[in-house]
Amino acid sequence: MDGKKRADIKVGALVDIVLKKDQRSGQLTRGHVKKILTNSPNHPHGIKVMLEEGNQVGRVKNILNEE
Repeated sequence: MDGKKRADIKVGALVDIVLKKDQRSGQLTRGHVKKILTNSPNHPHGIKVMLEEGNQVGRVKNILNEE
């Protein structure tokens, strides 16, 4: 699943995100969702989240599992 719909993303889910500094290269960072930062129900570039690992912030590209 891609990360464009807020309803698909749950706190604790394992996701791949693109950090702001990695937007050009497209490098993905994997982690568990700590907080969902985007308020709108969907976003064309992916829902913005904060990861539990290192409090990194980025946009969800892939949802790997839901917990």
